[in-house]
Amino acid sequence: MIAQERRQGFRIPTEIFMNQFVHDHVFRTVTTNISETGVYMSKTISPILRKNRIVGLEFELPGTHEPIWARAEICYDSLDDLMHGQGVRFTGMANQHQRLLRDYCVETRRARLANLLDRIRRNRLQ
Repeated sequence: MIAQERRQGFRIPTEIFMNQFVHDHVFRTVTTNISETGVYMSKTISPILRKNRIVGLEFELPGTHEPIWARAEICYDSLDDLMHGQGVRFTGMANQHQRLLRDYCVETRRARLANLLDRIRRNRLQ
């Protein structure tokens, strides 16, 4: 069976540290990828304290110095021996932060596409 893609946004590989707030507890996580609609992050194994799937997030995008605050819903959990992975969908964010995230995603995609096209052109010339 083919796994269905759950996130609607195009994922951008990005490793950044993020704070996840669950009730009164803060957990340090690291992202694997991000999009305008969500993020996949991992943290070390710890007891799951949440009573619901809503968490708070705080992070800075690469190249910015603006902390972004978001409300999110955990849609997917993955556990292995060392890490707890979570697929998270953003459910609330200030408009300014939404624009910052969208602009980051668009500019990162453009830069990656330009790099890919440049490599293709150089390979054709060789």
